Amino acid sequence: QVQVEESGGGLVQAGGSLTLYCAATARTFNTFTLAWFRQAPGKEREFVAGISRIDDKTYYKDSVKGRFTFSRTSGRNRVSLQMNSLNIEDTAVYHCAADTKWRPLPYDDFDYWGQGTQVTVTS
Repeated sequence: QVQVEESGGGLVQAGGSLTLYCAATARTFNTFTLAWFRQAPGKEREFVAGISRIDDKTYYKDSVKGRFTFSRTSGRNRVSLQMNSLNIEDTAVYHCAADTKWRPLPYDDFDYWGQGTQVTVTS
């Protein structure tokens, strides 16, 4: 059984920062591909950032590159998303997702999803 849990969302003013955290746990699997997705009001769900189990390479959506940093923490399947210089368009429900497939990023066909955490950026 795989469990994905995320935390760290909240309210922040434009220009501020938040850090999201995610942990994927499993009894028999070593390293997941892990990613953050988000869905803003009136928009489709989109890939934000992730790290591949193939080679630990990170990948970012163009609009967040240079502002967001996705990294593994002390645990192999624990990751953080440091979000700086937030703007109103970053407001969304952010979901952490884990996947076991041997597939390069970006893609959205992930096997396991967290419940989501709300990030709200105010003007």
